[in-house]
Amino acid sequence: MKVLLVKDVYKLGRAGDIKKVADGFGRNFLLPQGFAVLATEGALKQIQKIKTQAEIRRSAQNDELKNIADQIKEVTLTFPAKAGDTGKLYGSITTQDIATALSEQVRFEVKRQQVDIQPIRSLGEFTAHIRLTMDLVPEIKIIVYRDGESPESATEQAEVEKAEKPKKGPHKRKEEAAAKEPAATVE
Repeated sequence: MKVLLVKDVYKLGRAGDIKKVADGFGRNFLLPQGFAVLATEGALKQIQKIKTQAEIRRSAQNDELKNIADQIKEVTLTFPAKAGDTGKLYGSITTQDIATALSEQVRFEVKRQQVDIQPIRSLGEFTAHIRLTMDLVPEIKIIVYRDGESPESATEQAEVEKAEKPKKGPHKRKEEAAAKEPAATVE
């Protein structure tokens, strides 16, 4: 199905673009939500008008959210969590947790869909991208540390683990297995 995007759609395109999408995606999501219209001859004549309106709307949004993006760039979120000896968390830090903590700090509602990161399942330091608009995507720093310890200890531990953890290839594993087996003695 060919559609003409009326609004910017994340990971699909900008307003005024003509895209070929799956029938179900177009029929069940893009068209009902008002993100796109069918790419008919009449709609194609409106491309330039849609692009100029979208550009005006996009620049107004960017100007409006520029200050918030600057605030978000300076944010460092810290999460205390229970973890095992290996540094793996009992549970995870989700995008919802990050969005809630960020909303409290910057006094601007951030939805979980705007946070681009996989759920965090280990101790350490991470970066997440916050999609305010298609053009404004500030990064934040997230520190996950063990309950009862300081946040600085988590970053130090993560650096030590990265330095100590050698990458093992298939030939290294064979050498290690051979070294563990007792050598046969000849009498």
